[in-house]
Amino acid sequence: MIIKGISYSQGQTGAYALILSEANGDRNLPIIIGAFEAQSIAIGLEKEINPPRPITHDLMYNCFVRYGIVIKQIIIQKLVDGVFYSSLICVRDKIEEIIDARTSDAVALSIRFNAPIFTYENILKKAGFKNEKSNLGRENDQDQWIKNFTKEQTPSGKEKDFSKIALKDLKALLKKFVKEEDYESAAKVRDELSLRKNDK
Repeated sequence: MIIKGISYSQGQTGAYALILSEANGDRNLPIIIGAFEAQSIAIGLEKEINPPRPITHDLMYNCFVRYGIVIKQIIIQKLVDGVFYSSLICVRDKIEEIIDARTSDAVALSIRFNAPIFTYENILKKAGFKNEKSNLGRENDQDQWIKNFTKEQTPSGKEKDFSKIALKDLKALLKKFVKEEDYESAAKVRDELSLRKNDK
């Protein structure tokens, strides 16, 4: 897979779609990512941009290099309930290790290590789309597609009014969102919990 680009959805605040494309094919794989990850990937792609201080993925790269660890490749290995799971295939002293990673982090690091990105046919069949004019012919069409995709990938219940949910259920929701790596929703629940604590 190669990085085709990053698109911002006007229809969903803070939602970006990282578009990966088949190196020898016509299918694209969209992955919804957060603003920070989108920025880090964009900075990594733009070689002429050098932040005054290393951002998180640059720091990780520096640490890996300092200790002789090389990322050999990235594998997007599964898609469960709209969440992509990936692995870093790392090598140090000719010993290969597999490290679990969020897909957005894995892609950001793959850019810095110039490591190839792979995925499986079943994932492309499940979440990929062909780059046809009818789907992505115009910018508005692409934005609408991303909006629809984001909606499909968003588990039900994330847009609830958290102020009406019982304290015990809020704590359970917080654990659920963290497990699903939906940090935006987790932050909203955390804010609601903090608000109730302050009201006491």
